[in-house]
Amino acid sequence: MENSIEALAVRLGEVLSAHGASLATAESCTGGWVAQAVTSVAGSSAWFDRGFVTYSNAAKQEMLDVSDLTLARHGAVSEATARAMALGALAHSRADWAVAITGVAGPGGGTPEKPVGLVCFAWAGREAGCEAQVCRFDGDRESVREQSVRQALRGLIERIEAARLVA
Repeated sequence: MENSIEALAVRLGEVLSAHGASLATAESCTGGWVAQAVTSVAGSSAWFDRGFVTYSNAAKQEMLDVSDLTLARHGAVSEATARAMALGALAHSRADWAVAITGVAGPGGGTPEKPVGLVCFAWAGREAGCEAQVCRFDGDRESVREQSVRQALRGLIERIEAARLVA
């Protein structure tokens, strides 16, 4: 599988279409880049339902039902918040699959516990549960965001294909 964002978005569309499934996105640090990538694919309206850009904590709470407790206990950049975002995207959409991304793209905002380049992902399927992953990417803000988009798309493809193999 080619690793460019465009190629990954095309492949994701093929996988979703082959299984009659659809997608919603919940993005923070990528600011809608995953949604932009998938909607660049001709015919994506057949498999892309909607995207949520929830950059602020208030947006995460209001649009995706991320709880005050989750944000207070774990922070906006955490596996727990990513999971809540993905599940919230499913709850507030008609999609079968959702991906969530929250992280510290930089150049500022990092801490020793959550350095620049730390990005949390969650992938959720209505019938496949929810998985989260934490990655640490190197590079400047643009590079961290681009690597995050690639990881989000790759993760979706892998999980959708794996879920269909078990089904």
